[in-house]
Amino acid sequence: MIFGPVPVAEAEGAILAHSVTSASGRIAKGTVLTKTHVAALAKAGHAEVTVARLDAGDIEENQAAEQLARSIVLDPSAQHVRISAAGAGRVNLYATCPGVAAIASDKISAINVIDPMITVATVPHLHRVDAGTMIATIKIISYGVPGPALGDACTVSPHALGILPPAYSRATLIETQTGDDVPSCKGRAAMIARVERLGLEMSDRVIVPHDSSAIACAIDQAPGDILFILTASATSDPRDVAPEALRSAGGRVEAYGMPVDPGNLLFFGDVDGKPVIGLPGCARSPALNGADWVLERLICGVALTQADISALGVGGLLKEIPTRPRPRASGSGPDSA
Repeated sequence: MIFGPVPVAEAEGAILAHSVTSASGRIAKGTVLTKTHVAALAKAGHAEVTVARLDAGDIEENQAAEQLARSIVLDPSAQHVRISAAGAGRVNLYATCPGVAAIASDKISAINVIDPMITVATVPHLHRVDAGTMIATIKIISYGVPGPALGDACTVSPHALGILPPAYSRATLIETQTGDDVPSCKGRAAMIARVERLGLEMSDRVIVPHDSSAIACAIDQAPGDILFILTASATSDPRDVAPEALRSAGGRVEAYGMPVDPGNLLFFGDVDGKPVIGLPGCARSPALNGADWVLERLICGVALTQADISALGVGGLLKEIPTRPRPRASGSGPDSA
């Protein structure tokens, strides 16, 4: 692409690089200058303007952005992605359903190193989205890019992103109580909000005593496709009441504990093909915590292991929440949590 100042008399057919005011009004950057534009610029006293001209083989910015978008989203229906119209060298990609964004970071990185003028920015991998959430923007920075560079980007881009929709439709929350203290409705309300934004329905309330046999029975009878356990007393060991209840019900515990705070005291596993998540106490708050990351991914069919959970530590220090019983900033020492 040729870029730079030219005499106004020679600017016809070029792309205006910077907006200018002419005798007939403002001419926006990106405008392909016509004979009328040139005359109006000259009448306003402009001797030269900065323009861009495409070389042979260059692809115009909007055409390039749209071509790359349609290469990334080969099947909008299957990938659950909507492609916007192109404008100013930009095309946006939007989720068409709730779920989590599946981003192939190696492909996005491969696109972005081909030519600095070809850029793709996305939300993080496995970021929760709603229908209509923007998940990526494709921006051609210059007014055109070489055809071979765009071709290379399109070669590596197919299925670089998409949305994983919820794999389940109904959830059950099992709450435990100690003595006669009925759990507050706050925790259930927060969990209903979490599952409903992913399109799931929460089954009727289940409250059982805080012991393994009662929880195991509730697990066995739970109607949901995915189960949550919110205990009256925090689960502080892999052999504590709730994990043992899952094993007693014939299930298995896949992982216990996570390097995300708030959210450390979480476990998950499965029983009869149903995911089971033992929630940390912070799940009673609607604020983001480690349980959100786990439940969103499991609801959307992402298989998780202890290794996956252990890898969440970088970025796992989340915002302090007002309801935290032991704030990080208080305690017996500077490193107390």
